Amino acid sequence: MSIVDQQCPAVTSRTVVPLALDTAGVVSSAGVGLQPLADALRLGTAGGGQPPAAREAEDYPPLTLRPADFPAADLLGTKGLNRLTRAEQLGMAACTLALEPVSDRSGTGVVLGSAVGSSGGVGRFTRDTFVQERPDMVNPSAFPGTLMNATAGRTAIRHGLTDANATVSGGPLASLHALRFARNTLVAGHAHRLLTGGVEELSPQSAWAWHRAGSLAPGTALGEGAAVFALRTVPDGATGESPLALVMAVETGFAAGGPLAVARRLTTCVRHALARSGVGAADVAVVAPGAAGRRGWAGVEERALREALDGPDGSPDGRHLLRVQEVLGETHGAGVALQVAAVVARWHDPHLDTRGERAALVTSVGPDGSVGCAVLLHPDRGV
Repeated sequence: MSIVDQQCPAVTSRTVVPLALDTAGVVSSAGVGLQPLADALRLGTAGGGQPPAAREAEDYPPLTLRPADFPAADLLGTKGLNRLTRAEQLGMAACTLALEPVSDRSGTGVVLGSAVGSSGGVGRFTRDTFVQERPDMVNPSAFPGTLMNATAGRTAIRHGLTDANATVSGGPLASLHALRFARNTLVAGHAHRLLTGGVEELSPQSAWAWHRAGSLAPGTALGEGAAVFALRTVPDGATGESPLALVMAVETGFAAGGPLAVARRLTTCVRHALARSGVGAADVAVVAPGAAGRRGWAGVEERALREALDGPDGSPDGRHLLRVQEVLGETHGAGVALQVAAVVARWHDPHLDTRGERAALVTSVGPDGSVGCAVLLHPDRGV
């Protein structure tokens, strides 16, 4: 189910409850972890690995692919690995990496965003119901991987996590909806810590869907990946252990009526998120837009940023644009999570001095008119 607000709520209070982003688990075409991602963003390129093997008569369309490069067996072990879908391997690997530094895992849950879970798993299982011998002689062990919540569920079982467990759909904004879901859950006191992020696999089924629909922007590669963060609330403004970043606000919205209406809605969301965070437009030093990989939507997002941030192309002097899609490709449901990871990677890149950067803005726009943003605060700048 997609969690989409009809309107961005009005700002009724300046009270803000920040979330501490303590750890990050990242798997992308740049490699494993934050530093390979930081290097790829700084250099403007990511090598990537080999695309997941196609099965039977499946093959990939003539698209540029940016598959994730990660040692699944080293991160997850070999037991049962061949029964996991690509999405499960990516998501579980990212969750495992995010959980590694956490010593006390009590009160921890999992909230992930994904478009459909495993597109390849769903496609293959559905096909088998038509082509295998009757009565539907399908492989029953493949069925769990077709469930959207498979990755979150398997992660909780693997690590003994007994708190909130959810998967949120929502197309390219899936990770942002998951982040908002996690924020509400934590602020309401229903969990102490949540592993939150997004996952998207590369499969022949999803690649053909993109190719046939013609939805990719010219020159954009199709990628995959997962980024997961350990989030907790910050009581009374005291951050406690030094976090990687602070998540100050998450806003989502929806607009019908065409691109101009969508741009206006995103502008409203950005303004409300900044006001709720106590952050001025001039404080936003980094912008990570998310619509560049989808044909026709980058201009809508840029228009909204110009209006909200009062600068040409949303990038006045001194503001850095993180164009994640140019490096990692279009990663759909994992896109926002990887944009957040890109901001965190930049702020902790030893090759850059980012101590003067106070805040970052992450945005995204969906083809259905859904919009959203998140405001992050540099850990060295305080609340």
